[in-house]
Amino acid sequence: MQTLHYKSKQFFFVLIKLSLVVAAFYFIYYKLTKNNNLEFSVFTQFLTKNGVFGLKTISFLLFLSIFNWLFEILKWQELVSFIKKISFKKAIEQCLGSLTASLFTPNRIGEYGAKAIYFSHYFRKRIVLINLLGNLLQMAITVLFGTVGIVLLSQEFTININIKSLVLILLAVSLLLIFFLFIFKTKRLNTKRFSFERIKTFALTFPRKSLVLGFMFSLARYLIFSFQFYYVLTLFGVDIGYFQSMKIITSMYLLASIIPSIFIFDVVIKGSIAIYLFSLIGVNELIVLSTVTMMWILNVVLPSILGSYFVLQFKLPENKVVC
Repeated sequence: MQTLHYKSKQFFFVLIKLSLVVAAFYFIYYKLTKNNNLEFSVFTQFLTKNGVFGLKTISFLLFLSIFNWLFEILKWQELVSFIKKISFKKAIEQCLGSLTASLFTPNRIGEYGAKAIYFSHYFRKRIVLINLLGNLLQMAITVLFGTVGIVLLSQEFTININIKSLVLILLAVSLLLIFFLFIFKTKRLNTKRFSFERIKTFALTFPRKSLVLGFMFSLARYLIFSFQFYYVLTLFGVDIGYFQSMKIITSMYLLASIIPSIFIFDVVIKGSIAIYLFSLIGVNELIVLSTVTMMWILNVVLPSILGSYFVLQFKLPENKVVC
């Protein structure tokens, strides 16, 4: 009877993993083939017409995508080493596997649970905090560059975006962070399951070296995928200087980041914002949509496909002090 129960649990666990992979592939298929803004056949014809399928070009684009994810993997490996050292191979497995598992969850919220489940119960709450920290470091870079970009862009063009509202949103986020810092400096605020005191201790004891490295890895990622966006634009015949394009690209990533979305539809949101921003300099809508879709395929779809292997190979850790 116990053996039957064990086999049932194993079957159910395999079914969950298969369901995650099938769901991820279905959403990718749906997004590519049912996009009302850009038909997939039109997209592929446009790529062929512009010679994007050349071996050298594809190799360079893949090279940039690999390094984009390399720095994300290194960042995760460095940050998580605070509580447990993991190998580079394990870091790859956790980053790509969690990407696949969270592909269709709102704002990639599923990534928190997906990464935590790679560890035993002893570590999971801290893993969630570390994942949040890693995302905050990336967001800090996005806000920093995006704020500069949108300010410079607004000086050159009349942008139909309420800059005051945008500033208020950024100010609200900053005040929220200050509020939490204030709480950390005051008395304990505990519930049965949550303790600000514990989070305070965790934050204060987190190695500064790891934070600096995490920030640098986030910066490297940002510079790589923003340059990749610019490079794809030039492949499609857009004659634009790097500095000019960066003002638009950084603004686009900032605006896309502060709009709540389901990650699988991230390409739609970025596409809509990008169409508007690049229309300021007269870039064709088809070029913009093709560039956004190409970036999505290179940096989300392909890593997700690789991540599906790790999802299928995943085994629950033993619930001991070590995972």
